[in-house]
Amino acid sequence: MALEVNIDGKSVSVELLGKEGNQHKVSIDGKVYDVDLVMVEEGVYSILYKNKSYNVELIPGKIPKTYTINTLYNSYEVGILDAEAKYLQSRKQDDLDDDTVISSPMPGKVVKILVKIGDKLKAGDTVVIVSAMKMESEYKVKQDRVVKAIKVKEGDTIDGNQPLVIVE
Repeated sequence: MALEVNIDGKSVSVELLGKEGNQHKVSIDGKVYDVDLVMVEEGVYSILYKNKSYNVELIPGKIPKTYTINTLYNSYEVGILDAEAKYLQSRKQDDLDDDTVISSPMPGKVVKILVKIGDKLKAGDTVVIVSAMKMESEYKVKQDRVVKAIKVKEGDTIDGNQPLVIVE
């Protein structure tokens, strides 16, 4: 499974292709690396790549899945953007946005639609419930709205960011 990793503001795709003992085959943005990786103490790693040795210190950040990585000469701020992190980030952005399209940032399944076309909604009313990653999320309107269109039905499997309900 590939992870999106943000390194000092640059996003790269990282995937562990295989592991046998200390030998790791890793793909970074499609380029494959064979490395020998050993944790020498908690948070400190020794990496051998093409007969060169690199020591890396991994310090957890204040926010989950964020780290400071120190090498001999450089430090990097790193964040792992897996499905959960993307979901949480999207939910935070949803709190700031005032869109007229209700959607889920994650693929999932529509559990319940709580509105009909023409319904007048008050700020905070739940519009739809979606099950994603073994948890149910309620999607609400942030302002008084009217339901204009319903693009899915209960039981539908949905893609991430697929329009579910349109409000005006």
